[in-house]
Order: sequence, then C-alpha cells, then structure tokens
Amino acid sequence: MKRYVAAIDQGTTGTRCMLFDHQGLDVGRHYKEHEQILPRPGWVEHDPLEIWHATQEVVHGALAQAGVGPEELVGLGITNQRETTVVWNRHTGRPYHNAVVWQCMRTQAICQQLQDDGLEPLLRERTGLVISAYFSGPKLKWLLENVPGLRAAAESGDALFGTIDSWLIWNLTGGVQGGAHVTDVTNASRTMLMDLRTCQWDPELLDILGVPAQMLPEIRPSSDSRTYGATPKALFGESLPVCGCLGDQQGALVGQTCLTPGEAKNTYGTGSFLLMHTGDRPVPSQSGLLSTVAYGLDSGVRAYALEGSIAVTGAAVQWLRDNLGIVQSAAETEAVAASVADNGGVYFVPAFSGLYAPYWDMYARGAILGLTRYATKAHLVRATLEAICYRSREVLEAMEADAGIELRALKVDGGATANNLLMQLQADILNKTVIRPTVGETTALGSAYMAGLATDFWSGLDDLKRNWQVQREFAPTWDEPRRAEGYAGWKRAVARAQGWLEEEAH
Repeated sequence: MKRYVAAIDQGTTGTRCMLFDHQGLDVGRHYKEHEQILPRPGWVEHDPLEIWHATQEVVHGALAQAGVGPEELVGLGITNQRETTVVWNRHTGRPYHNAVVWQCMRTQAICQQLQDDGLEPLLRERTGLVISAYFSGPKLKWLLENVPGLRAAAESGDALFGTIDSWLIWNLTGGVQGGAHVTDVTNASRTMLMDLRTCQWDPELLDILGVPAQMLPEIRPSSDSRTYGATPKALFGESLPVCGCLGDQQGALVGQTCLTPGEAKNTYGTGSFLLMHTGDRPVPSQSGLLSTVAYGLDSGVRAYALEGSIAVTGAAVQWLRDNLGIVQSAAETEAVAASVADNGGVYFVPAFSGLYAPYWDMYARGAILGLTRYATKAHLVRATLEAICYRSREVLEAMEADAGIELRALKVDGGATANNLLMQLQADILNKTVIRPTVGETTALGSAYMAGLATDFWSGLDDLKRNWQVQREFAPTWDEPRRAEGYAGWKRAVARAQGWLEEEAH
C-alpha cells in the first residue's frame, strides 16, 4: 500500500488540503474559498464555522481527487494564517465572535496606548515582535473588552482562545468531546504573549494585555511524535494522527528546505513574507524586522528566523480585480503589465492595512502617485506588480543588514510565483537570482513534512532536503541606473503614503 501525508493549508482567502508522497510531490488537492467579512473600513473578519466546514470538505475532496483512502494516510499536518484570532465556548463549540483577521486594523488604539505607555522595548525584547495591530494579543484584548460576557467566560475557563491552528486542531481531535486545545511554537510566537527564548506564555505579558491564562492553548512542538490527538473515525473514515503544525510562513520556510542558517525564502500570497533561517538562537533586529520561531521538533531542536512581513501583495491584485474591475483574473495581470515597457511613472503603494516591515506605520494608507494623461490601466497593473517587488527589496535589505549575510539568491513560492513577469521584475529590482521550486505550494508541504517527521515517514531533515528541486531560475536583466531610478521613485511614493491617518487618529 502506498502511503501519503495530508496537509490542511488554511489561508486568508480559502482552505486547501493537499496529499504528498515521500518525494514531496502532491498527488491530490482540493480548495474552497471563504467569505471576507468587512464590517468597517480597515476591519476584516472570517466566520470560524465556515472555515471548519470548508476544512472537512477539502480533506474529503483531496482524498477523492487522488483516489486515496484514509487508511493510506500516515498523518495530518496543519498550516494556517497565523495571527487571526478566534475565541469559542469549550462546551458548545460556538465562537463568541467572528475571527479577527491578521489584516484587521481595529486594535490601533490599543497598540497606540501600549506604545504611549513605553512598553515597546519590553515587548520587543521578550517576544521579538513590535507593537502592531498585526498580532493576536491586541486582537484578543479587543475581544475581551468588546464582546459581552466574554471576559467572565474566559476567567471561568469556559472560553478558549486560539489562532486558526488551535481552532482546527480542537475540532479535528474531537471538539466538545475532548478536543485538544494546543498550538505550536511558531503560531504562539506571533501572539505578543510568548517569551521567545523559553517558548512559554509570559505571565507579565498576559497581565499587560489582560488575558486570563486559563483560556490559552498548550504550546507544543511543530512536529510532535506524541501527536496532538487523532481525528474521530467518523470524520474521515479513519482515525488519523494530527501531529504537525506550522504557521503558514514557517511552513513555506520548511517546505523550501531552508533548514540551514542564512537560507531565505519569500512567499507571495495575500501578503508577502520573507523569512531567513538564523540558527538556534533568536537574532534581535535593528532594522524593523521580527524575530520569530522557525520550527520546533520534539527532539528539543528549535530554529529561529528573521521575518519581514508585507501586509498587501496578492490582495492588491484582488483589489484591481474586485474593486476596480481593471482585470478579470489575477492571471491576466501578466499579459496586461507586459503590454507596456515600464510603469509610465506610476507608483502604487498598497498600504491598505498600514505598512508592515520595516516601517511599522499603522497610520499609512494606500496611494497611487505619478499619474498623467499618459497613464493607462496597464501602467497601474505594472505598478502593482512592481510594488510587490519593491516592498520585498526593502525587507531583504533590512534582513541582510541584521543578519550580516548578503544573499546571492532568493527562493520563492506562493500562487503569484506563476506570474513569470512578476518573478523577472523581482530579480531585476533585487539584482539577485530568483529561484522557483518544482512544488509551488511549499506552505502545505512544510506542514506535511512536520507530520511526516513525527510519524517517521521521513527520517530527518536531510531526507527533506533531497526532495527540493528547481523548476526555473530568473536572473536580473536591468542595468544599475534603471534599478536605482525606479527604487528612488518608489521611496518617494512611500514617503507620501506614510502617516496618512495620524492627525485624524490623535
């Protein structure tokens, strides 16, 4: 009998299940989108029950598409949108509120107060993070303060908190019938509540944010041979060990087999996330990056990474499609952008949710600059692709400065990497070779690797490295004057988008 590992990839816009064989090749997949709930400008929510129902559907769909029986699966891994925050009742399984999504800006006032109280140095030293509406801790504080009855339920132990991984693992392993309330070290490291060095919840940080400890999940390794639990047989037709978990960007880092200090990858999804493996100790950033956990193995091995987070990349293309109707599909952007030789002087700063690394300006907002009568929709589409690449350059430069390492090449993954023009622009703007792997869905692959290591499907990290293969390399073609001129124009555009809401907010 052939054996496979299943990976649930629960992302910002939808949920995918993929089945992988021992070579790390996917043999079946199924995907389902979910609703983006936008109750106010800057607010983003998801329905946790819709996500749970979609998760069940895509697992069944992937098995059917591959013609694989559940008895052929050795384990189940999960990767997820990391900072999205859910609270639910342990007795009923009902959420108290929609999930507050990582992109949501409703916690600006909470974050501003933390900054005004002078807590930024403590939080950065303890967690490796900056104070930002991006992270789960302020979102949880907002829920506790704004959902009637939630604080009392949390203090009595009835309300559970988790990021999406915890919500899914709890449901997958039995839910109200004794589901496991756990998270892994990578997701916990994104909450502003975990000590980055001990990988335990920090009582002082819980007190600062007013979070009752009894609502928190247990922090476990990313690959856990003890398993987090198992699925009831009735769910998928077989009891499956749930034993691997990684936040989505750490999933891509592992899926790209960036398992040695100095290796880096960039994932192009709803946002973009550039991570560099930094070894067995966190590296403090002096350049506006985050220190985070890369993965934790149950042998006690723990790796860390530097991360640069960009809130809006693929979401900017969605905005062109859904809000402006400039393109009918994301795939269309390649041909439209290629129809012009350059951006025509147009720059688009898609700071819909503020600017993340290295600026961390929650008052920035989107801006389109340099418009003339000459500009066409093709120039705006090209400017959108270039914006993705310029933001990645800003992050990579900060990362090289912090780590003291100059990268010669960048591994890339995510749906947008199918756009050859985007990848060529990225190589030109970075002046580095861009490497696209054979398996593009590396986020899911990373969580499959964690589950497979826990069940001895793969023997160790070297076994994973042997699976990685190059599909295509993109070498830079721009000369230095063109590269410098374009980047200078981008920097001017960013300066005009920064601080847009500051006066109004104060």
